[in-house]
Amino acid sequence: MAAGRAETPPRLPELLESGWRLLDEVDTSTEPSSGAPALQDKVRRGLDLLQQAARGVAQLDLFSQNEDLEEIASADLKYLLLPALLGALTMKQVNLSKRLEHVQSARAHFMDFLKLCKNYQIGKFHLPPTPESPNESEPTESTSGAGPAVRQSSLVAMASSRQAKIERYKQKKEVENRLASMKAFVESDQAEDEQIREFYVLQIQKWITTSLEEIESIDQEMVILRGRNALKQASAPPHTSQHPRTAMKPFILTRDAMQAKVLGAGYPSLATMTVNDWYEQRCKQGIMPDKGKPQTTAADLSEEELQKEQQEKKVEEDDEETLQKTRAWEDWKDTHPRGYGNRKNMG
Repeated sequence: MAAGRAETPPRLPELLESGWRLLDEVDTSTEPSSGAPALQDKVRRGLDLLQQAARGVAQLDLFSQNEDLEEIASADLKYLLLPALLGALTMKQVNLSKRLEHVQSARAHFMDFLKLCKNYQIGKFHLPPTPESPNESEPTESTSGAGPAVRQSSLVAMASSRQAKIERYKQKKEVENRLASMKAFVESDQAEDEQIREFYVLQIQKWITTSLEEIESIDQEMVILRGRNALKQASAPPHTSQHPRTAMKPFILTRDAMQAKVLGAGYPSLATMTVNDWYEQRCKQGIMPDKGKPQTTAADLSEEELQKEQQEKKVEEDDEETLQKTRAWEDWKDTHPRGYGNRKNMG
């Protein structure tokens, strides 16, 4: 009974239709932000369904490089769209930290779809070139220093690219109008085999144009994302591992310990007194002058002492002239107080 009630896995058409419907719901959603949880949940579920469908197609080996488009059954044509649908849903993811990874994955899905269409000769288009690495693209970023021939070829390429975009846009609008008129008829299961085949071939042509546009946009975004990552790496501080520093052992600047014992350590011994103590000691020994006192020479001292001895000797010998001068000087000091006669500098 339990085995009978077990749910059967969804069939391949149901996986494709469910994933495709979720992509349409995300594209037509009225949510203000593409990062809304409800939308991102649909994106995840749609990717899971389409990946299951892609694994089923690979197991059944529906397509081969050795067959033509006419050999594919009309009911199987829609499975050619699986890589393009996977790329479109991958672009709807909004995880900024993995944005470069997402756009690279989406570009790979779009390229797989275009190569498949090229193999079956569906539509006329050129496969986009492989994106160059940042180092290879640096010399071709600017043609300001190139010659006239290079600039002329660049202008021609830009003009042809612009014309190709205009043609693709016109074809896309024409295809969309035809698909809109056929969609309801095909989904009602009333269409014949030829109408179903035409409907899915138009869908493939529409997604060829969409894939080319998406790859061009992805290539421009990848340049920006790689430049941003390079800028972050350049501005980030270098990561250095912090290892604990081991304490250094003391050492002496001698050849060996034996030389240090015999000849000494190679530098003077430590000081035993300060500079002030040494100066005071030298002053006491009479070698250095005392602080704040002018130093007198031996000649000056002997001259002063000689004059003083001569004056005392004259007084002791009662020299008349010296006595008179001394008495007159003392009398004058008695009658003329200190400062007498200095009238000009009075305040």
